[in-house]
This record gives sequence, structure tokens and C-alpha cells, in this order.
Amino acid sequence: MTAVSPSTSESASTSSTGRARARAGRRRRGSWWLSALAIAAFTVVFLIPFAFIVLTALKDPRQASELSFTWPAHLQIVQNFKAVLETQDYLLIIAFINSTILTVGSVTIMVILGSMVAFVLQRRASRWNGPINFLVLSGLIIPPAVVPTIWVLQSLHLFKTLGGLIMIEVAFGLPFCILLFRAFISTIPRSLDEAAIIDGAGPLRLFFRVIFPLLRPVAVTVIVVQSVVVFNDFTNPLYFLPGEQNATVQLTLFNFQSQFTTSFNLLFMDILLITIPPLVMYLFFNRKIVAGLTSGAVKG
Repeated sequence: MTAVSPSTSESASTSSTGRARARAGRRRRGSWWLSALAIAAFTVVFLIPFAFIVLTALKDPRQASELSFTWPAHLQIVQNFKAVLETQDYLLIIAFINSTILTVGSVTIMVILGSMVAFVLQRRASRWNGPINFLVLSGLIIPPAVVPTIWVLQSLHLFKTLGGLIMIEVAFGLPFCILLFRAFISTIPRSLDEAAIIDGAGPLRLFFRVIFPLLRPVAVTVIVVQSVVVFNDFTNPLYFLPGEQNATVQLTLFNFQSQFTTSFNLLFMDILLITIPPLVMYLFFNRKIVAGLTSGAVKG
């Protein structure tokens, strides 16, 4: 056998350490470029358009009509804000009230009903699970049928009512909620169910006392995501809740544009006002959204 000298082994370990450091340096440089690219994309896609909205909302009518990315020559913050609020007898305030009622009602039903359906589908295997799962997935794929839906709402005397629109929003958002809740419930041990049943808990008590409190991470995700979706919805209120007094915040954009003239300063001020609530919600709950989406990804 040939003996390996200590100097040879030391040089080999030194060279391997050098190669490892070089690979680590290349990975750091690659991650730096990816981070810079992500920041640049975020700036182009989100920050620049938002800055354009803010600048245009602060301009006078003449400068706003140019639609240029320039600083306002004359700031009209208070004037534009008052003009937007006073349009059509404070319709924006009524629209905020309608959108708040719509969002709170829809999301509350989505969280409660979606979690209950997901719990039953995950815990009770039966021959109906396959068709029900197919219907849930179909709700994510099949586009809505506007005319038949209007006919159904008219038959139920719910057309042009907030109650009818809440049912529409719940029907469109429920499949997404069920999938999230079901993925999270699969990580909850069944031994908790068995212990609660041994203690005498019925189905409703088992769910609301044991399971539902554990769904807080994914429930926050559902609340934030669906609140933004419902609050920013434009097409459903346009089709199923017509009428000026039934307007939601997105429909108030029609107030400042017409076939021949458009008040761009008021239009962008309106866009800014209706963008602030969902933006603030995302800024405060962005980490909880990611945690809720990934909490059911790994079982165990």
C-alpha cells in the first residue's frame, strides 16, 4: 500500500474548501442578480403605475388630461378629494357602505361554509366525494353564465339586491376556499377528533370547538384574499346589482368618464381612494397570507 503524506491530504482539503467557497460565491452572485431582477420587476409592475395614479390624482384638470408622468404644477389634493366625494350626492360613500356589506357578508359565509365542507370532505370518505370534488374543481374552471344566473335571481326575487350578489360572490369564491381549508385540515391529526368524540362532543361541537380554532392561519389567508377579490370585483356588481344607489366602489369609476370627456384628475383620485383599503390590508397581512398558503403544503 502507498502511504498518503500529510501535506498531500492537506492540499487536497484546501483545494476542496476553495472550490466550495467558489461555488458559494457564485450562488451568492446569482441570488443577488435574481433579487435585483425581482426588485426591478416589482418597481415596473407595481410602484411606477401606483406613482402615476397618485401624481395624476393631485393635478388640475388641464394637466391631468395630458396623462404625463410629471410632477403636478398646482396641487389640488383637497379640491379633487371633495369633488370625488360630492359627485352624485356622495355616491362614493354609499358605494363604500355597499362594498363593505358585500365584502363582510360574502367572506364570512365563505369562511364558515368553506371550512365545514372541507372538513366533511376530508374526514368522511364516501362514494359522493368524487362527484363533489369534481364540482368543486369545476367551480374554478367553468366560466359563469350571466343570463341564466340573472333568471335564477329574478325567480328568487334577489336580483338587484345585496343579498343576491352576496350569494353570487360566495358561489364563485367557495371552491378556492374549500381547497385551501381541505389542504390544511389534512395536516390535523385524527386523534383530536377521536378524543373529542370520546369526551362526548357532537359533530358541530367537534368542528367549532376543536377544529375551527386550529384553522386560524388559513382562515386569515382566505379572509384577506377573498376580501380583496370581492371588494375589487367589477363585473358581478355590474351584471347582478345594477342601479345608481346599488353601486359598489368599482362602479363609481363610471362617474368621471363619458363618451366625449373624461375628468382624469377625478378619475384617478377615485381610483386612489378605492385602492387604499385593499392595499393596506395586504401590507399588514402579507406574511400571514404566505403562511396560510404554505401551511397545508407539507403533511406531518
